[in-house]
This record gives sequence, C-alpha cells and structure tokens, in this order.
Amino acid sequence: MTILQETTQQVRVIGEARMLAGLDTGRADLARHLWTHGEQPQLTREDYATLTEEVGLRGRGGAGFPVALKLADLPAAGVEAVVVNGSESEPVSRKDRLLLTLVPHLVLDGATGLARALGAPRVVLAVHDATAAASLQAALAERVTDEAEQRYRSDGLDIQIADTPGRFVAGEARAVLSILNGGAAVPPGRRTLPTRQGLDSRPTFLSNVETFAQLAVLARLGSRQFGATGLRSEPGTQLLTIAGALQRPGVLETPTGIPLDTVLQYAGAEAGPVLLGGYHGRWLRQTDGVTLSRPHVSAGIVLALGSTTCPLGEVHRVAQWLASQSAGQCGPCLFGLGALVDDFARLLAGDPAGLHDAQRHLGLVPGRGACAHPDGSARFLASALEVFAEDLQLHLSTGTCGRAVQGVLPVPGGAW
Repeated sequence: MTILQETTQQVRVIGEARMLAGLDTGRADLARHLWTHGEQPQLTREDYATLTEEVGLRGRGGAGFPVALKLADLPAAGVEAVVVNGSESEPVSRKDRLLLTLVPHLVLDGATGLARALGAPRVVLAVHDATAAASLQAALAERVTDEAEQRYRSDGLDIQIADTPGRFVAGEARAVLSILNGGAAVPPGRRTLPTRQGLDSRPTFLSNVETFAQLAVLARLGSRQFGATGLRSEPGTQLLTIAGALQRPGVLETPTGIPLDTVLQYAGAEAGPVLLGGYHGRWLRQTDGVTLSRPHVSAGIVLALGSTTCPLGEVHRVAQWLASQSAGQCGPCLFGLGALVDDFARLLAGDPAGLHDAQRHLGLVPGRGACAHPDGSARFLASALEVFAEDLQLHLSTGTCGRAVQGVLPVPGGAW
C-alpha cells in the first residue's frame, strides 16, 4: 500500500464535504479538481475583504487571526507576496499535509487568486514534507501543460515551492519568513507583523494551508452558501486531525462548532482525557458540552488519551521533545523547559519537590520568551498537572500510577 493510499483512507467527513470533496478515488488532479469545484472565480481585493468579513473567516493555524483584519492591514499597493505556510511541524497534525497531497489545486487556487487580487507578484509555498512538495510540483506541471486550461497558467505570477526544516519552532510564521529571507530557522525576537515586514522585508500575506483552501471554497460558494453550515459567528467547515486511543484516526472535515463528543463517538475513541490544540494546547477531563470552535481548537487537533496509559509519563515524553525543539534564543525556553523536564521526572518518581519546582517554573516561563514556544509548552504542562491531579497524587504517594507509558502521544520517530 502506498503512502498516498494510506492517506486517502484516512479522509473522513461529517456532514457536507467541501475541502475534502471528490477524494473517493485519490488525489485530485486538475481535471478532477475542476469537475468537483468548478472554475476559480477572479475576485478583487474588495471581494475577498467583504467575503471574509461576512463569514468571520479566521486563519486555520494556531493563532486563528481574522483574515479580514489581516487583509485590511496590508497597504493598498506594494504587497510583495502571498506565502502559504505548509511547515506543519506539530507531531500530531496531518490536515495541512493531506490538503497539499490530495487537493493541491484547491490550495493553489486560494493562494494565486488572492495574490492576483492583491497585486502581489509572488506566491511562495513553504513545505517540509517531501510527498506534499511532490504533489504541488505535479499540480504546477498540470497547470502548465494542460492546453485546455490556459487560464490556470501563472499569468505572470512567480510561484515557488520552498523547502523548510521540520523542527517545531521552524513552522512558526516568523520563522518561516526568516528561512525564506535566508536567515535561521527560528522566530526572530522582534515581533513584526508579516503584513508590514514579511518576505524581503516587504508587506506579505501569510497564512497556513487550510486557510487558502477555505478561501478557494469561499470564492466559489459566496458568503451565503458558505454560511449554510456551521456556527453563525464563524460558519463553514473545519479540518480536524483526530488521533490517539481511537479506532478511526485521520483527518476529519466537520461543520464548525460540532460537539466534541460527536467527533469522539464517530472516531471510536476510548474513554479518557482529551487533548485539544496539540502540544501547545490544553487537556480536558470532561468533554460534555464542549464544542469545537476557535480558539479552543485553533490548531485543529483532537487527541484521545484513553485510560490504559500513564498520563503523566506520556506528558513527560512530550516535555522532553518540546525542550529539544527550543530555538535556544532565550532563558525561559532554553533553561526553563529543560528544568520542567527534570521536574516532571522527579514528580513521576514520587518526589514532592519535583511538583513544587514544576509549579514554580511554570509560573516563571510564560510571557518572557522570544517566541510562542515556551508559553505554549508551559500551557500544555500546566494543564496536565490540573487535569491529571488524581494520577499525580498516586505518583507522589507510591511512585507510580500503576500504568505503563504506552506512547499514545506521538513524538517524531514514534508511531502516529
């Protein structure tokens, strides 16, 4: 079985398929893309601004920033580029890679359509996954060689696919721009918005892969039809990577605002805690009444832990990996995360001082880093101490909770 076949089998939908429509036979080439979605409308900048404002579209990465506000922050002229951030380096997430691999033309439509509307001469697709990059290269070749689809030529746009590292912090927006500008694969300490100073230090529209697929769908459907499903405040569909202790892992397209319990039941999840938002996210002990919408599920990740593994041991494994991903630019990340790894190891062994030190360090790390990595890591660890309080007391009283670490939380090098 090929990787592409395996990926296709992990495509699932609750409700109406939009971004994942037409994938029953595998990757959508240009002909299938057009048969499924129709031609790409040529919209103006004002059209995009109005549409994204009407549906409240937010970026589908971790930040969830309103797209209309990002468009409004760009200058009237002189936009240098549209950048597609395909550096999906969160170990749990698969949704952006799946889009690039199976529906590359939908992503290209979103990026090139917006670039033309903004008058930007360049589109850059930053990707670190080889399969996704190969699919994009094939899609660009399809657009050039299909004489019946001359309107899908670049029309003067300079479209590039740039290779990026797979490290966690290298996927942050400012780190991607640093790479594209010839710098280090880390977020710079200064927090300059890409809309002001992006590619080649010029105004740039940058967002993640799913955002551009959403723009392509929105351009075709219009705000009324786009808003026929999902929340009134942010209608449409969303992509979720569902993983962990469940029967049917994969990438799921659902209406926005779907109950978490519906997703867990659909995926055949085991009973137990759930992680929302990945390794910069938060743990939930109870899922009743929780709906999946931003900001709670901004990164589009739902991971079921189950009840047979050691929760704190799983968290400690991830903490080790998070510390290894430090950009090494600031003390809270370089030293703080390392200290927290040691703290969690000691509390796992039943040392009360480990818990005391962990709580102290978790109070010192947030808000002091050069990028979002220490804050997100601290949020993940602090949430674990709160949600796994009963397991924590078992470790402190007996040195164990009685369960082995099964590796349910994936880290690079392990099973997904």
